[in-house]
Amino acid sequence: EDPSSSSLTQSSIVPELPGFYYDSEKNRYFRLLPGHNNYNPLTKESIQYKAMECKRLRLLEEEEKQKKKATRAGLNSSVLLQKRQLGLLSSTSYCRLVHELKVNCMQRRKIEIHSPDSSDAGTNNFKIIVADAACERIFTVHDVEHGGCKYGIINLSGLGKEPLTVEMYDNLYFTNRKVPEEALFSLTHFSKLCLMGIAETPGCASLLPASLFSSTNPGDRPGMLCSFKISTAWSCAWCLNPQADNCFSTGLTRRVLVTNVVTGHRQTFGTSSDVLAQQFATQTPVLYNGCRSGELFSIDVRQRNRKGQSWKATRLFHDSAVTSIRLLEAEHHLLAADMAGKIKLWDLRTAKCVKQYKGHHNEYAVLPLHVNEEEGLLTAVGQDCYTRIWSLQDAHLLRTIPSPHPSSKDAIPSVVFSSSLGGSRGVPGLLMAVKQDLYHFSYN
Repeated sequence: EDPSSSSLTQSSIVPELPGFYYDSEKNRYFRLLPGHNNYNPLTKESIQYKAMECKRLRLLEEEEKQKKKATRAGLNSSVLLQKRQLGLLSSTSYCRLVHELKVNCMQRRKIEIHSPDSSDAGTNNFKIIVADAACERIFTVHDVEHGGCKYGIINLSGLGKEPLTVEMYDNLYFTNRKVPEEALFSLTHFSKLCLMGIAETPGCASLLPASLFSSTNPGDRPGMLCSFKISTAWSCAWCLNPQADNCFSTGLTRRVLVTNVVTGHRQTFGTSSDVLAQQFATQTPVLYNGCRSGELFSIDVRQRNRKGQSWKATRLFHDSAVTSIRLLEAEHHLLAADMAGKIKLWDLRTAKCVKQYKGHHNEYAVLPLHVNEEEGLLTAVGQDCYTRIWSLQDAHLLRTIPSPHPSSKDAIPSVVFSSSLGGSRGVPGLLMAVKQDLYHFSYN
């Protein structure tokens, strides 16, 4: 049973009665009352929340006691080493299986964060954290209590040795705007550029140089590279392919807008649905899009705008709105997650689904996928606030991590996983930001 499931085991045995619920502890039925009744607010939602919270606390207690099950039957470090010595495992397979073992034994530790500005330390909620390519730093977005948002940079070089320091920066171009639930921050090539926008009406998208957040002299801060107002933005992506250099895309309502930040040239591609997820390929100037209708399609941005011409190349379909897509390194496979909680691995050469990763929970949120191909791991945080880690190779669910905070709509954790947090000689593990806290799940 999935530990985050809101349904009680007893409910599958005892018949449901309209207007009543069955309490397994007291072995009797109780009448359900309307949610607005403040004297005895006994509703189906409150019962489900209570059951989920009990399971979360039980799982946290088990984690503290280190009651762990093996990721796979008969898999342990001694067996892996023996198979490696006998030549039964390649070095790649051995490393990936070792990561599976280590991931299952990760232990949670709260990280102490200092800020040069004491008013910023521990007062603002984390909205999202994103690591740079080398995992030496993480870029953070904070939801400020008085409205608006702030950005931060945390250097991970001292992770595990000393308290981390977050350098906070005011939101320079979106002042007095609270970060909405649909806020999108697509950071690609963090050492050079970061692309961000806000999905609200009226909305805007801006391309900012990362040096904006590291300049010691505020007077030397460079301005934004590109900014424009749009009715509704759902997604954005930056292109690293040299054939479409200096281009970024924004997924809008029923259209895709590709902008060259140097020349200002724009291409518009009409779609039949809102574009909720985007990613550029690196080997070819091709843009992959995931839509609210469940459709996945690609666009070759080298095409010129010709009226009536179809822009869609590869076309795949989910049964629900696609909220996140991730191309694997060889770019023959595409991972996609939808609002039905399904995560599928598509083979782009045959246009077929080859794997499905079960257990993810989502109903309406835009939630990212995190892929670590070298370690062979896929990580995703569900709307139920549980972080799940799968084996990328065979879709086996390795671990389900409960949130340290009670589950709520505004407390969905944001995570970063790497085998080298802090650089090439860094420590492996998972970083989790939730509410005002940052946690490190380190290898045991």
